[in-house]
Amino acid sequence: MSVKVSIIIPVYNTEDYLRVCLESVLNQTLQEIEIIVVNDGSTDNSLEILKEYEMKHPEKLKVLHKENGGLSSARNYGLQYATGEFLAFVDSDDWIETDMCEEMYNKAKEEQSDIVICDMVDHYPERVVYHHSSMFDNKFHVTASACNKMFRTEFIGDIRFPIGLWYEDLDFTTRQLMKTNKISVIHKGFYCCHCREVSIMNNNNAEKNKDILTVLERLDEFVNENGWQDKYASDMEYLYINHILITTINRLERQKNIEKRRVINYLRTEVRKKYPQIFKGDVFKTLPRNRKIIAYLNAIGLSVASKMILEMKSKF
Repeated sequence: MSVKVSIIIPVYNTEDYLRVCLESVLNQTLQEIEIIVVNDGSTDNSLEILKEYEMKHPEKLKVLHKENGGLSSARNYGLQYATGEFLAFVDSDDWIETDMCEEMYNKAKEEQSDIVICDMVDHYPERVVYHHSSMFDNKFHVTASACNKMFRTEFIGDIRFPIGLWYEDLDFTTRQLMKTNKISVIHKGFYCCHCREVSIMNNNNAEKNKDILTVLERLDEFVNENGWQDKYASDMEYLYINHILITTINRLERQKNIEKRRVINYLRTEVRKKYPQIFKGDVFKTLPRNRKIIAYLNAIGLSVASKMILEMKSKF
């Protein structure tokens, strides 16, 4: 049986969520799948759970073991063993709807796509938030997550997730998006995120947020290597504004870490250095009004004010 979709699941100490994740991938309506689980040096009961499921489903589930190296390292390790025509990534504390692989694979085949994108649903303890991730007017305006996307394996080539950096999905996914316009969408919430306080994007580490600058500099290099400077100049400027002046600085402002002010000032200063005329450029001018206000306040050092605005907005 030829494998249509390889699902790569990195696992590190997620024993409380792992069974739900594994059941969701094992119960996919698409039968021609392989599930590659990478145990990234777990120290809890995750390994025992994986052995149990591998024994029950040896025809579909393969468990690989490695020393702890982080999310990117685990995903890259799994990529070496993938034999499917398409690839999907699922985090071990999340789950997917049972028809995700079948519908996304069929869409890819029907439209000869390199990438298929679906919607995402965040599950908090007391609320559920639906994200229309498949609706966008520019491919670089999509969520950077690799998990709500299916990639043609051959199309990925030798691109891998960067080791040791936060924002690894932004690095990997943006490179793929730059390579193609053969992108299909399905307006269904197939990917379900279990939102918990210890996740990477919610923790209190201020310094690691500087990785966003490293990732964007890497993307700049990728653009230059491929001679896409003119093609993606505006898009790169948008990525700097959106992912630093809006998203990252807002996240930092919510932290209690005493180092956050230094990191915020560093990030906004670096963006202003790179784009000294940022407020006069077309990219900034075409932002939605609310996002323009937040980006402006954060760029001039008034992120406390933008935090207050966002908190008031959330209350209403």
